[in-house]
Amino acid sequence: MFSKRLILLVLVLGFSLKSTAQVLKKERSAKKASIYSALLPGAGQVYNGKYWKVPVVYLSIGTALYVANWNKQEYLHYRQAFKYRSDDDESTVDQYIDIYTESNLVTIKNYHQKNRDLAYIISAGIYLLNILDASVDAHLFNFNVNDDLAIKIEPKFSRFQNENQFALSLTLNLKK
Repeated sequence: MFSKRLILLVLVLGFSLKSTAQVLKKERSAKKASIYSALLPGAGQVYNGKYWKVPVVYLSIGTALYVANWNKQEYLHYRQAFKYRSDDDESTVDQYIDIYTESNLVTIKNYHQKNRDLAYIISAGIYLLNILDASVDAHLFNFNVNDDLAIKIEPKFSRFQNENQFALSLTLNLKK
């Protein structure tokens, strides 16, 4: 008798309880993504699952550093040429004797120095953009983008100060 009641109780409770399946959402931490990208450029993009951005990050930083290194070499070359020109030593060979004046050498040297510094600043900016991109991408990881979002722009006549005026109407439809 007791076992029949126990079975009946288990069946009643089993059917009366609602069982809802929980869907685990993947959460991305913007703080983690930022730290990963700060430690190793591109690591935050890998954490967010945006693998295609990693080559873009490395090519951008690499290109900026390549340009900085090339301008550094040219700067050092023209600085040395200017030193040879202005040292008043007969034994030094000036390879630009009939090509550039002293002011031309200074101008070229300053040009390459400025471009070197600018390329270093650009590479630092790309590094910071890498961190910012990883953080924003982690924030927007679970952002709902579906077909129910719509923007419609259409012409419309409006009545303004007792006059009909032609205007463009912007309609934003957000459906859940």
